[in-house]
Amino acid sequence: MPNDAGSRSSPSHSSSSSASDMPNDAVSALASHSSSSASPSRYSDIWNYLWVPLFISYTKELSLAKAEPTILLPNQIVPESPRCVAPSPKLNYRPVIGILSHPGDGASGRLSNATNASYIAASYVKFVESAGARVIPLIYNEPPEILFEKLDMVNGVLFTGGWAKTGLYYEVVERIFKKILKKNDAGDHFPLYAICLGFELLTMIISKDQNILESFNATDQASTLQFIENTQIEGTVFQRFPPELLKKLSTDCLVMQNHHYGISPERFEDNQNLSSFFKILTNSADEDNKVYVSTVHAQSYPVTAFQWHPEKNAFEWGLSMIPHSEEAIQVTQHVANHLVSEARKSLNRPPARSLLDNLIYNYSPTYCGKAGKGYDEVYIFT
Repeated sequence: MPNDAGSRSSPSHSSSSSASDMPNDAVSALASHSSSSASPSRYSDIWNYLWVPLFISYTKELSLAKAEPTILLPNQIVPESPRCVAPSPKLNYRPVIGILSHPGDGASGRLSNATNASYIAASYVKFVESAGARVIPLIYNEPPEILFEKLDMVNGVLFTGGWAKTGLYYEVVERIFKKILKKNDAGDHFPLYAICLGFELLTMIISKDQNILESFNATDQASTLQFIENTQIEGTVFQRFPPELLKKLSTDCLVMQNHHYGISPERFEDNQNLSSFFKILTNSADEDNKVYVSTVHAQSYPVTAFQWHPEKNAFEWGLSMIPHSEEAIQVTQHVANHLVSEARKSLNRPPARSLLDNLIYNYSPTYCGKAGKGYDEVYIFT
């Protein structure tokens, strides 16, 4: 029988025999050639195949780079002429807002029990400053000649929240409101924001009805704003809101309510004085699902009244239901921007020295946020 091992080794044997038949010099030369051709010559052949397409590709890239314009960084661009647009002479780029103080210390007497004390929550000041304006405090119980001298220094007014609806405070609010209407009638574009209590006082003053307000359960409540169907928002506080944010106002709880009183849409519309002066922009519902008017805009004046608190989202932390989401902060900023943009249209230009002597910077706020309720900071005037 054939030997399997011998059969498997025969190819090797044949190769060995062939090599042994060759001269020794030839075998050495063949081995040397095989070793050298395994590296340099092989790579040389590969390079010969590759360098031509690589060169063509590089040439094309170079041509494209020359054809495309050079991209410069902003600081490398030399303008042909100055690009800064001159400020409009019709606008006041240094507006000042007067904020009316409210009776008390804002902390139920914990900070000051002086009978003549009044306060402004610092959140209203920050609200105005965040949009690019300064503040003069209008101290409600100071001598009328001083109060109205200050009113002539500002470019707009803000009525704050609070509780006082009678006595001297009511009378001062009414006098300032009538003065604002006269300023506008005389051609000075002079805006007014009335927030929460301010809304309620304007409702009482314009309706000429001291009992027009109704009770609502809307303390420490985050809510939506429901826009009146087919209402026009051009020229109102909502005009420059992004469409997506406007939509979220009606679906997400982005505004803060904190009041016991208000007015229903039906009662509002039934009063001829109110319905002819204001148009309703939004309604809201309290905890018992009772609907009340939440935002109004004057038909013929730059006057906006809010039953809700646009200043709290960004600047107050004492109440648990204040919305602090990014969208809620945007609401605060857009509302503040509208007030100050309206104030820039005011013609009033007070003397610089008188202005500086009366700015809120002459006073220091008091921190009261450790109590965990009410305002975080207040300015107290006595």
